[in-house]
Amino acid sequence: MSVRIAIVGTGYVGLVSGACLAELGHDVICIDNDPAKIDALNNGRMPIYEPGLDELVSRNVKRGTLRFSLDLPASVKGREAVFIAVGTPSHPGTDRADLRYVMAVAEQVAPNIDAFTVLVTKSTVPVGTNREVQRVAERCLAPGQSFAVASNPEFLREGSAIEDFMHPDRVVFGTDSEAAAAIMRRIYAPLAQNGYEVLATEIETAEVIKYAANAFLAVKISYINEIADLCEVVGADVDRVAAGIGLDRRIGAAFLKAGPGWGGSCFPKDTRALKATASEHIVPMRIVEAAIEANANRKTVMFDKIEAACGGSVAGRRLAVFGLTFKGQTDDMRESPSVGLIQMLEQRGAKVRAYDPSRPAEAARMLPNIGIAATPIGAARSADALVILTDWKDFTECNLGELSDYMADPVMVDLRNLFDEDAVRESGFRQYVRIGRKTVGERRAPGNERRAPRTRVPLAVPSRHVHDKARAEARSTVEASEAV
Repeated sequence: MSVRIAIVGTGYVGLVSGACLAELGHDVICIDNDPAKIDALNNGRMPIYEPGLDELVSRNVKRGTLRFSLDLPASVKGREAVFIAVGTPSHPGTDRADLRYVMAVAEQVAPNIDAFTVLVTKSTVPVGTNREVQRVAERCLAPGQSFAVASNPEFLREGSAIEDFMHPDRVVFGTDSEAAAAIMRRIYAPLAQNGYEVLATEIETAEVIKYAANAFLAVKISYINEIADLCEVVGADVDRVAAGIGLDRRIGAAFLKAGPGWGGSCFPKDTRALKATASEHIVPMRIVEAAIEANANRKTVMFDKIEAACGGSVAGRRLAVFGLTFKGQTDDMRESPSVGLIQMLEQRGAKVRAYDPSRPAEAARMLPNIGIAATPIGAARSADALVILTDWKDFTECNLGELSDYMADPVMVDLRNLFDEDAVRESGFRQYVRIGRKTVGERRAPGNERRAPRTRVPLAVPSRHVHDKARAEARSTVEASEAV
């Protein structure tokens, strides 16, 4: 049975959740206080980058199951459930979650409730928040009206959020109200009928589940990153180590990919918030604290690796960087490892030109001193080294031989282990450095002469490549027209 739902907030969680709930057959209206964002959505333009989201939104708008509005008071009337899906960033100067936006929504929704409504917190919030939401809403509730609160944490991965919502590992909600629980079960009945687990708990349990899950995954990444450092010293291969331990069903293979550290909108702030909550209740959280510290130190380890690949110093070097977002298949740069690493490289005198397939809007503000290339070749042209910082699938489809041709010195530092070493070297790269494996000496394919490092113009194509006149002309055209 269809449920009438309002969602306050059309950011990543709110918009994806709204579109997916509409796809499940519910009547959904998404609300925001940003006129530009609502205007864009009403005209079919997505404010975020998420594969498949534009098609999902368009389909449900046409079906009449999804609408967008600036009018919160009118939009929440007659709704059986109102979801709070606003941001909960770290509070300035502390590790605690900033809950002002959540409480503001509760204050605005409560006076406009005209029938029993479930006020559902979809935002990631510390334990105890939903009790406070209830107190705030009770103070603002119109006489004679009633409501209940529910915690319904999201478990969406950027880049695969629609798949995660429609085919979840589990759905979790917590409430003390049987009436609220009945509505929540109706909302997720289509998923339950398809065999997906819907777990009903107490409010506090649902709140802790979200933080505990994210912190555990962050710990898992920090752990494999430290194992990668050990592998490099002893001569092991971290990818094979991860595969070997991941086959153990008690461990699992997910989140055992070594790299430059975790970032994004969830892990950094959620681990900090969990640590802060534990501290408030005088409960040690040593493992989470260690993961946070290891992740903070990861940038220095990665910087040292880049510097070593550049002969011991990046001063004056032109570096091509592939990837600005914290992970592939998203345009989110929030707390991306790339940002901190690039800033360190700039501080040591490197000149950085970056390429990211999503062309993140925040790049110019967060990294105002770097060049932004429109294509992979635009970033690689005349570079002294190519650094892979984000695991974009697009990068694996690049013509590595062409990239190496355009570089002044064909050195690749692959901080995501995206490529096969032999394939990279056969493509003309004289040096390939990766994570979690001892770097071997330079190897060059027969006939592939090493180019002089730090030459500031593209050198001649290595003799092992045969280019006809048409390809040479095409290359000249690219060099003349490349937008940076």
